[in-house]
Amino acid sequence: MIAFAALLERLLFTQGRRDKVRLLRRFFASQPDPDRGLALAAIAGELRFASAKAWLIRDLAAARTDPVLFALSYDFVGDLAETVALIWPDATGTAAPPGLADVVAALEHTPKSLLPDLVGGWLDACDAGTRLALLKLVTGGLRVGATGRLARLALAELSEGRASAGDIEEVWHSLAPPYLPLFAWLEGRGPRPDPAEAPVFRPPMLAHPLEPEDIARLDPAALRAEWKWDGIRVQLVATAGGRRLYSRGAEDISAAFPEIVAAMDFRGVLDGELLVVRDGTVAPFADLQQRLNRKSVGAKLLADFPAAVRLYDLLFDGAEDLRALPFDTRRARLEAWFARTRPARMDISELIGFTMMEELAALRDGARAAAVEGLMLKQAASPYLPGRVKGHWWKWKRDPLGVDAVLMYAQRGHGKRSGSYSDYTFGLWRDDGELVPVGKAYFGFTDRELAFLDRWIRDHTTNRFGPVREVEPALVLEIAFDGVQRSTRHKSGVALRFPRIARLRPDKPAAEADRLDVLLQLIP
Repeated sequence: MIAFAALLERLLFTQGRRDKVRLLRRFFASQPDPDRGLALAAIAGELRFASAKAWLIRDLAAARTDPVLFALSYDFVGDLAETVALIWPDATGTAAPPGLADVVAALEHTPKSLLPDLVGGWLDACDAGTRLALLKLVTGGLRVGATGRLARLALAELSEGRASAGDIEEVWHSLAPPYLPLFAWLEGRGPRPDPAEAPVFRPPMLAHPLEPEDIARLDPAALRAEWKWDGIRVQLVATAGGRRLYSRGAEDISAAFPEIVAAMDFRGVLDGELLVVRDGTVAPFADLQQRLNRKSVGAKLLADFPAAVRLYDLLFDGAEDLRALPFDTRRARLEAWFARTRPARMDISELIGFTMMEELAALRDGARAAAVEGLMLKQAASPYLPGRVKGHWWKWKRDPLGVDAVLMYAQRGHGKRSGSYSDYTFGLWRDDGELVPVGKAYFGFTDRELAFLDRWIRDHTTNRFGPVREVEPALVLEIAFDGVQRSTRHKSGVALRFPRIARLRPDKPAAEADRLDVLLQLIP
């Protein structure tokens, strides 16, 4: 646990992505099996303990500390694991901290009734830093700025050219912690793990934002254009070993969309956009959000928010790998595959005819469908390559919209921001003079602006609702967003797509912030 704790602390206070990768590589190279594999699983979010939950930690803290002091400390710190790690009384025993492998094995197999004494004994044996790592492991939220993708980049560097991050991703979902065959392969001690017929994820091809200088260089005759829909990119994988629906980030979201998995009665791998579609019309992203991040869905959600996939590309036709073929060839194969397969809840993305870039610009700017973000441009000759490869695919989104809104509520963030008020709810004025919330944002500002906002919020708090502070309606924020749609779940009747803070406007009187009508006029 000590080495794992040191890694988490370094990751938390390391800013650069490359520096985090170097830290992870050093850890994987220096730590023994199975500890390094279990640490990898924790970072990738693959460790889940059925009996060890946050309630266990809260109960232990309440029993070992003064309840009022714990409540005050938790309110100030804002993070359960960090609060308990700091407030836990130092023990006088001489027991050594537990090893990472011992902790994982015990959490997986210890009966629920025995866990409080077990975890309490571990906390007694640890210093504050090791306690924090232990508690983060138990509660399942590391929040140190490292992901499975980042860890796979570190593993690729560990391999010294034997494997790329994409190679590792293609076998990842056929492996399980502590990943002994994976490390053996990367270090040249064993063969590449064979996923066989396992429904594994393949790294997707991504697009670059289209810049003005790109437009002048592009040959319209060599491009293919499609609408960029406001859903989420998914990969459909159906093999003899099973069916999986993956997000772009390789997260298995099959359980949240069982009707899509049921429709995957084929053998192949496809790239597409997951949407909610009613009577042939694509619903706003807010409807799709009702289905995301769920472990299961009931009959009402299935009926009220029917999911569908708009297919973009065919990566594997049965066992045949098509990724090296040009886009036009893959598109023809996709159309032929769809004609003979006709899977339910799926259709093919429309290709847009054009001869000049000016035509596309007009189409992009004139699109009124709420679920259209802009356009996707693809080179007709482009193979399907993992990651962002310049000169092949571009996304040409509509220009962002914006309003001047009033800060209404604030809440502490997570991780490094757990001590600062960094999550903000903002609103617009109705015609009757009431300020109504229209969205939330937690990024778009600098560290200096965060310090200003945190101090302003503490000085202008008018009410508290648990961890949320209501503030005086006096600070204006310039909010940028990609779209707006009607929403019955919000008091304002609208919801924003991808809102972020573009600028602080302390110079502008709150009474001069925008009215709700400004948003209503933007709804397609």
